[in-house]
Parts: sequence; C-alpha cells; structure tokens
Amino acid sequence: MKVYEILICMAAVFAAGVLLGPVVIPLMRRLKFGQSERDDGPQSHLKKQGTPTMGGWIFLIPIVAAAVICALIWHDAWMMFPAVCMLGFGVVGFLDDFIKVKKRKKGLYAWQKMLMLLLFSLGIALWLYFKGGEDITVLRFDMFRAHGELDIKWFFIPYAVFVLLATTNAVNLTDGLDGLASGISTIVFAMISCVAFTLNGTRTLQLTGFVCAAALLAFLVFNYNPARIFMGDTGSLALGGGIAVLTLMMRRPLIMLIGGLIFVIEALSDIIQVGVFKASGRKKRVFKMAPIHHHFELSGWSEKRVVWSFWGFALACCVFTYFSICMT
Repeated sequence: MKVYEILICMAAVFAAGVLLGPVVIPLMRRLKFGQSERDDGPQSHLKKQGTPTMGGWIFLIPIVAAAVICALIWHDAWMMFPAVCMLGFGVVGFLDDFIKVKKRKKGLYAWQKMLMLLLFSLGIALWLYFKGGEDITVLRFDMFRAHGELDIKWFFIPYAVFVLLATTNAVNLTDGLDGLASGISTIVFAMISCVAFTLNGTRTLQLTGFVCAAALLAFLVFNYNPARIFMGDTGSLALGGGIAVLTLMMRRPLIMLIGGLIFVIEALSDIIQVGVFKASGRKKRVFKMAPIHHHFELSGWSEKRVVWSFWGFALACCVFTYFSICMT
C-alpha cells in the first residue's frame, strides 16, 4: 500500500471516532449504562462509579465501517475479516456489559461467557485453517537474522483457539485503569502493521493495525484520565480478538508473546494470584491485588504513573519486536 492511502484511512477513522464520542457518551448516560466499581478495589476508583461504559463502540464502529469501505474499494473481502472478528467478540462483550448494568453486577455467568468466546474462536480458527491459505499453519520464528519455521498442520486449530481465548481475556484483564488497555492496544496494533508494511505483507495486515490504532487514539480523547467513558467488555474483547486475529494471520507468535508482553504479564499475575490464594486455603496472596496494575496502585503509585509506565514498557517491547523481526 501507499503511505498516503494509509494516512487517509487513519485520518478518516480518527475523525469518525472523535465525532462519535459526543454522541455515544450522552446516549450511554441516558440509557444508564454506568460502570460498577469493586468495593474491594482501590478506593480512588469509587469516584468512577456511574461513568458511562460500553464505549468500545466509539472505536469499533469506525473500524468496521473502514473495513467495509476498503474491501469495496480494493475488491478484497479479506480486508473485512479482522474487523468482523472484532465485531463478533465485541457483541459478546456487549451482552456481558448489558447484563452487568441491567440485571446482575457480575454480568454473564463465567461458563456462558467462555462458551460464547470458545465457539466464536473455534469458528475463526476453522475459517483460517480452510480459507487462510496453504501456509497459514506454518509459524515463523524470526529474530535478529535467525530464521525458524514450524508447520503445525491440523494443530493450528486448537492453537488458534488458544491464542484467541488467551488474548481476549488478557486484554480484558488489562482494562482496569483510564487509558491503560486502549493505550497499550494502540501501540501493539501500530507495531503489527509496521512489521507487515516493512515485510511487504498483505494489504489487510498493512492497513488494519494502523486503522485500529487511529480509532483508539480517537477513543483516548475520551478515555484518558479522568475518563469520560470506559470501553467495557464490548471494547476489550474486541481489541483482544483483533490483536489475536492479526497475530494468527501474520503467523508470528512472537508478536503477541513479546510485543504484547504486558498483556501476558497482566494475565499471568491474575492466574498466579488466584492459584496461590486457592492453594493456600484462601490465606496467601502474591500481589496486593490482581491484575498487577492494581498492585502498583495499592503500592502508592498514582493511576497516571501506572498507565504511563505500562505504556512505556509496551512501547519498548513493541520496538524490540519490530527490530528483531524486521532485521532478519
């Protein structure tokens, strides 16, 4: 793709997101779709009670619209695939958010949520396996001029399901502070498309990450501290799904493992906390609170300091990932 084509798409999506914010925020207020905060969490979060949620639509709508328009312009249906996947995960998140604010505070039952995510992930994995090309099952491990490939054949299906489930849940866990998940996701999406652009990847891979990053920058206008709206599971599950799908299409696991290391750490901190707590008979904890961003808050860090530190760490991981892959 030409650089100017990418910039035009990014500018259009950013503008659409900025224009959508003043429409979506009052709408969510009128519908009384407000955030519920945990009583056992940081006390500073209690003032966020009632802040509009489900703001993921602010970036999700422009992303889907851009994908449809680009697919029509370039006659390439694959350009819609990542956006459609994000929309599907977003709908699952919307159901969870809706139940949280209208019926029960915890939203969908855990088994209901995981079953929907599992079925949708399985559908994506099967579609990629049968329609994604002959080399979709060949994973590439390129780092600093070292090349490696592994054809996992039919095992691609369970592998893809795992990547989708793990990434959606990891991003969902990261979404706990103003601008945290949206800022990190902006950096990761941009890195993915930078890698694809440098390595002359498909038009879909070159453009989608940049479009998602632009839409998230527009969302950050409203989501940065103090946030006027939260993305909710509507947004976090969509973002996780988008990052996972692009990672699978690029066939480079290191993009998520290293570039998205902050998401991995957030998820592991929660797993470790729960595991130790249950194994010790509900007596011991490794962190003051999980996921780990709350641990730093309870250790005396301000919310902005945590967010900026995590953004910086994510940026360092993404820069390392870009150069390690593109210097091969």
